[in-house]
Amino acid sequence: MSNSSQHTATTKYTVRAKFEVEGVVEKHDVIGAIFGQTEGLFGLDLDLRELQKGGRIGRIEIELDSKRDKTTGTIIIPSSLDRVSTSIIAAALESIDRIGPCSSKITLEGVKDTRDEKRKAIMEKAKGILRRWSVEDTPSTDEILKEVSNALSSNELIRYGPDQLPAGPEVAKVGSIVIVEGRADVISLLKCGIKNVIGLEGTKIPNTIIELCKDKETVAFLDGDRGGDLILKELMQVADVDYVARAPQGKEVEELTPKEIMKCLRDKVPMEQLKREKPPQDFKQIMPESVIGAAQNLRGTLEGIFFDESGNEISRTPVSELADKIAKVENAGIVLFDGVITQRLLDLAEEKNIRVLIGDRFSDVAKKPLNVKTIMISDLVGSQ
Repeated sequence: MSNSSQHTATTKYTVRAKFEVEGVVEKHDVIGAIFGQTEGLFGLDLDLRELQKGGRIGRIEIELDSKRDKTTGTIIIPSSLDRVSTSIIAAALESIDRIGPCSSKITLEGVKDTRDEKRKAIMEKAKGILRRWSVEDTPSTDEILKEVSNALSSNELIRYGPDQLPAGPEVAKVGSIVIVEGRADVISLLKCGIKNVIGLEGTKIPNTIIELCKDKETVAFLDGDRGGDLILKELMQVADVDYVARAPQGKEVEELTPKEIMKCLRDKVPMEQLKREKPPQDFKQIMPESVIGAAQNLRGTLEGIFFDESGNEISRTPVSELADKIAKVENAGIVLFDGVITQRLLDLAEEKNIRVLIGDRFSDVAKKPLNVKTIMISDLVGSQ
């Protein structure tokens, strides 16, 4: 340690040496030996005291440990001198043979160029910056295609009729139209090349749509959720719609891939056929009160509840064991559970003659059994 208060110039090198002393010494003994035994060896230009005063040599750090009448440690000297001068000082340390009253041995461990460490740190940081820059600023192929597709779709989007509804550019030009629920759905169909599309922008059917339905063949393409059911019910009452297509249960049109969109449109059903069937039901009116009450407190429990046809509770089980339980249960008519309605659960329900599955949400279902009704908990108790 040094009493120098001079500011040290930027450190270029660090000299590091180990020492062993036959006896017990303290840090000031080591410092004294370094200054005392190197003094005058190479003149004032390389005198450690003078160099430290001028800031060319920094604060000398000593780390030591004394055990069993022996002291070992490390000497660290920062230097802003050139390589030659620093090397001479490093070599001079090994000439020190006494520290305090005790014999000693100093061994040079090496001289480290601190600028190399700084360069390495800078290079590593630069690599990280370059990697992040490349990842963040270089768009992927999918992003490029999406951006171009969105630009094309947005350019083709128009506002149609007195209600200024979002639409494709061919709504007024061709003899058929596709009605969807909103602007995002219109853009999804435009990406598929379907340009005779128009959006409702709400659950109330605008007069613009009612008038278009009078003169054009019309397909209503609606979400596979409760909102889609409500819109379908109103369309049946106020507009002359020819066909109905629905997104898979639990999905919205804007979530579908182009392939899924085209499949849904191919699978459209004549409106007259739907009118002959029962209209979308209010599930609160057809479910027993006991089931609705249980559904209100089910979310977050990860539990399944089995009821008979009258709504009497049969048993409960963790959702993780639901499939096994369905396979074994007898006389169950309704299953309410805090989980996902999957194809496996639907197949098991069909085998066990369970008529209703009520879950938190749907997964992709390839084939829905005709004799198993699926309901979302939100249809019974809202989104809570």
